[in-house]
Amino acid sequence: MDGDQALTTILFLTVVAITVGITFWASRQTQGAADFYAGGRGFSGLQNGLAIGGDYMSAASFLGISGAIALSGYDGFLYSIGFLVAWLVALLLVAEMLRNSGRYTMADQLAFRMRQRPVRTAAATSTVVVSIFYLLAQMVGAGALVALLLDVNSDTAKNVTIFAVGALMIFYVTVGGMKGTTWVQIVKAVLLMAGSALIVVLVLAKFGFNLSDLLGTAASNSGKGQGFLEPGLKYGVSETSKIDFLSLGLALVLGTAGLPHILIRFYTVPTSRDARKSVLWAIGLIGVFYLFTLVLGFGAAALLNKGDYAKVVASGGNLASPLLAQAVGGGDGSTGGAVLLALISAVAFATILAVVAGLTLTSSVSVAHDIYNGVIRRGQASERDEMKVARWAALAIGLVAILLAIPAQRLNVAFLVALAFAVAASANLPAIVYNMFWKGFNTRGAVWSIYGGLISSVGLVVFSPIMSGKGIDPVSGKNLSLLPTSIDISWFPLENPGIVSIPLGFFLGWLGSVTSEEPEAEERYTELEVRALSGAGSEKAVIH
Repeated sequence: MDGDQALTTILFLTVVAITVGITFWASRQTQGAADFYAGGRGFSGLQNGLAIGGDYMSAASFLGISGAIALSGYDGFLYSIGFLVAWLVALLLVAEMLRNSGRYTMADQLAFRMRQRPVRTAAATSTVVVSIFYLLAQMVGAGALVALLLDVNSDTAKNVTIFAVGALMIFYVTVGGMKGTTWVQIVKAVLLMAGSALIVVLVLAKFGFNLSDLLGTAASNSGKGQGFLEPGLKYGVSETSKIDFLSLGLALVLGTAGLPHILIRFYTVPTSRDARKSVLWAIGLIGVFYLFTLVLGFGAAALLNKGDYAKVVASGGNLASPLLAQAVGGGDGSTGGAVLLALISAVAFATILAVVAGLTLTSSVSVAHDIYNGVIRRGQASERDEMKVARWAALAIGLVAILLAIPAQRLNVAFLVALAFAVAASANLPAIVYNMFWKGFNTRGAVWSIYGGLISSVGLVVFSPIMSGKGIDPVSGKNLSLLPTSIDISWFPLENPGIVSIPLGFFLGWLGSVTSEEPEAEERYTELEVRALSGAGSEKAVIH
């Protein structure tokens, strides 16, 4: 092992040791289900805002968006605009009312006025599917990172990395619960912001802090000229690509308010006011971070040599930020470059660990609380049994995510997350919005909305160019789709299904409700409305 790899290994192990220590500390503070699921509802608005930022600023943001900008210029930056604007929807429609009207999961809020078993089953299924899509992105990012740092290109090494990340995330959830996961996310958010700020300052210093010079150099070096700084390079090639961008935008803007691992964070604060503060802190933090990604992405296009830029292309853009850190530190072979590459990669690795822990916790809690207790045991399970099931569910979900991430390594992680957003916006958001604002919404509407949005969004992805039909990339020589080139089932032309599946989710929620009479749902709407606006009774169990 040379000096650079030794430094990288030490930084990696330091980051992992810190997070493991936090997890063990949190395990001693976890006494029951409220602590394991919601951190005892003891986090302040600032703390939860940092944790939300840590959850949201995932590998998709740090690796994927900066990579998308490095490859596609202006069109890549559109990802970050969509991700940020989405928080206004979460703030205005979801945060405060969801905190007041639920207890641990999204299904608590839905099941309050509807039949328990079908609604909880549907909500838990959707939660697990969205979480697994999101998990794939983080693990793909981890594989790309470690392959770069250890200078290995073998699939075996990447697969071992993915397995190691999966094992760590299972450990965080089963041992630390929500308290451990939250503190890991807070530490990671601080590290990520500090590391990103350092690289941004160093990049701008190369151009005398003149952003115009940076953009001009990036456009020149990209080989695409002025078009690199204008819309249309990726999403303006054809009418289909324009519609694909509209579909992507819908998914990004509406998806955040339906992401289970974001929704569950609103239950970790003591009051609805703190939930609102959490979102405001998160918006500020995430907004600054996405400005950083603008400099990181264009900086990579401007400063990377042809060899490193080819690595970025081959990785789907995922290596833009780490290679940029190496470049501004002095380049390959320099001590400064090795230090910054190791530092930024360790921060990115911490990012991945924190996000996968939050996702796994969310889905395992939903399986234990909604399926096991709400459906199978009809609300009669003890807290101890429920937490035991949650830990076993975390193990199962982690293994599934590991197995699915291995063949998905060719895809850009920002794109993988965009698919998770599309599923969340199609399956979860219509049911949440209808339940809080429409008296006539009922069980059939909720079930049709969730399953309809879920099946249509996932189904359209299966028959999209993501799965088959893209062919071989002439630069990297790799198959751009997941299935072998001999298989082509891509009759759906768009890469993001949101423009079809999101309206369909809302339509099915309406259709199911108007074709079914359920007096109990209407009667309990007034009680839910009072609860959502005032918070009265939010600490009580809602399994009835």
